[in-house]
Amino acid sequence: MSSKSENFFDSKVLGHPSGLFVLFFTEMWERFSFYGMRVLLIQFLTAAVIGLNPGWEWSIEKATALYGTYAMLLYITPIFGGIIADKYIGYRWAVVVGAIIMTFGHAFMAFDTPFFLYLGLACLVIGTGFFKPNMTSILSEMYKDFPEKKDGAYTIFYMGVNAGAFFGMMLCGFLAEKVGWHWGFGLAGIFMLLGTLQFWLAKPLFGRVGEVPSKQNLNEKIEDVEAKYEPGEKANPFTLIDQILIVLMTVLGLGYAFNDPLSAIGGINLFPFSIGPLSGQNFVIIVALVLFFIVVIRRLANYTKIVRDRMIAVIIFAFFVIFFWMSFEQGATSLVIFARDFTERNLTGGAAMTFNIFNTLLTVVPLILISYVLVLLAKQTMKKAFWSNIVLAITFLGIWAAALWMLNYNWSSHSYDVAYQSIQTPKLDDKNVQVLDEEGKPVFNETPITASYVANATDKIVTSNVNLASQDALTKDAVINIHKEGDKFVLVTPADLIKLDAEYKKESKPSEIIPAKVAEIKDSQVEITVSWFSTLNSFFIIALASLVSRVWDSKYNPSAAVKYGLGLIIMAIGFGCLAFGSYGIAEGVRVSIIWLVLAYLFHTLGELYLSPVGLSYVSKLVPARMIAFMFGMWYLAIAIGNKLAAILGGQIENITKEYSLSTFFLIFTIVPIVAGLLVMALNPVLKKLMHGVK
Repeated sequence: MSSKSENFFDSKVLGHPSGLFVLFFTEMWERFSFYGMRVLLIQFLTAAVIGLNPGWEWSIEKATALYGTYAMLLYITPIFGGIIADKYIGYRWAVVVGAIIMTFGHAFMAFDTPFFLYLGLACLVIGTGFFKPNMTSILSEMYKDFPEKKDGAYTIFYMGVNAGAFFGMMLCGFLAEKVGWHWGFGLAGIFMLLGTLQFWLAKPLFGRVGEVPSKQNLNEKIEDVEAKYEPGEKANPFTLIDQILIVLMTVLGLGYAFNDPLSAIGGINLFPFSIGPLSGQNFVIIVALVLFFIVVIRRLANYTKIVRDRMIAVIIFAFFVIFFWMSFEQGATSLVIFARDFTERNLTGGAAMTFNIFNTLLTVVPLILISYVLVLLAKQTMKKAFWSNIVLAITFLGIWAAALWMLNYNWSSHSYDVAYQSIQTPKLDDKNVQVLDEEGKPVFNETPITASYVANATDKIVTSNVNLASQDALTKDAVINIHKEGDKFVLVTPADLIKLDAEYKKESKPSEIIPAKVAEIKDSQVEITVSWFSTLNSFFIIALASLVSRVWDSKYNPSAAVKYGLGLIIMAIGFGCLAFGSYGIAEGVRVSIIWLVLAYLFHTLGELYLSPVGLSYVSKLVPARMIAFMFGMWYLAIAIGNKLAAILGGQIENITKEYSLSTFFLIFTIVPIVAGLLVMALNPVLKKLMHGVK
């Protein structure tokens, strides 16, 4: 039954079927949970074991090895989830199954054990495989008979993607950093569950779209595909050799993906050999890539020249997309570390007031707009999907409550200058010579004196000062305790003191609680959470997407290769800002937040230039019979980019220690610029290969 006969447009919201907005909210809550968890993982894994908000104290290298494999698999499992839905269970069931599995994944991650963490990540990977490809499949099927409405529908849908990512990173991140990591993981799971319920209860709005495929539907899909064949194009089925090679490269690729975290975290090496300078792990992935290219070349040889040339163009684009995601996805790894350890996130006075006003508007205005859409949807669908609307109302009451709690927390924070005693020692360089500052004055280290430290007669004791934010109301000269957690100091309440003392005794470590005194009250202050910076990508996408799309609709619309090149170069400028901002900074010095804001601005502009172009050109250039394989190849390129991003991001500490933080960011400035210039230089070749496709 076609979507036209379903009369979807009888029930409209903002000119589109009500079902579109059910998909909007379902995707929004899924992205809320996904990005809410994603922004926490590296922070949680690398946080100190002992503290008011303890983590697992992994090295950044270990944490990124695990995250990289997780991110890589997220782009591979949708290939299989799409096939299963298409042939066996239908799109709607696939979405529900995926959402339920992901809900369990988030729930598992709320428990503080390695077993549940790995189980949770596995569930998220599998669940995403079912969920990710089939939401867009439902949308596509809904608009099958209304192609003129499809572009607008996808624009609305992707606003849901970015709204979910925005609020997920903001609220899950804030709750996790201020209350506890597992509260953040748990909040992500709650909204995933509620989003699943509202989707399932809205079944009446979708008619037969996305149902379990019948034999007749499958035959119709085969006929639709065959109708799109190029004239004179012959069938090109996978041969037995192709299938064997695909199985081999899949096994080797997955072996590499799992071996990286296994060897880094557990010391388990699945490939304990080396071939010349190559480790067994790297040799295996090279073999897998060689087998992949053999399969691609074998298949290309069976197509006509025009089809073959167009597919070669897709392969070239896929190669360059690796460099983009290798750099862009630093947002999940090294940029989180940079925001936490190297960015001045404590704002006072007018700066704090400005941030609180901006953050309030940034939070409340989108919530009002989306709540308005929710009301419009309820008016149209209350009779058909009463309980779905009730669940949606509950989710929005929850999101409003979390947002208002966050804003109240920031507005009501107190600021204090705190004095404590330290031992001053000369700061020495590698040659054991005292370090001098820019004015030629000696530089000293100041080590806080803890409650358990017994002073020596030779110690040079000085008074140090630090500014900290707290919800507690303190008086001047009040005697307090503070604790250094990571890069910042936090106030220790009497209840916290009992907890920390117990943890230090359990770990058989001397207490690092520091006696201190309130030197001055300096309201107002706000401490920006690490997670807040990650929301900037979604904010800039929503703010700038229409502007960039106007360029594509104008006479200035560049070719695909130029869009790719500009996307890479513009993104690289963002890393150039970070390299410049962090140039020459001394240890312990923090840079202004403006550099990170500029970085996310340019990264988002680069994404808007490059990301939407990719899948569009795959669909335009690839013949119908090959579309699934080439989409799989495209996602494989993104998966490789994500894995490389995690591997390189994990080196931020090593490169900073050996060279400088600026050098680390220069890598992601120079490499994408070179790749961008190269792909633009290939523009004439790519135009020729595309044979008139624009």
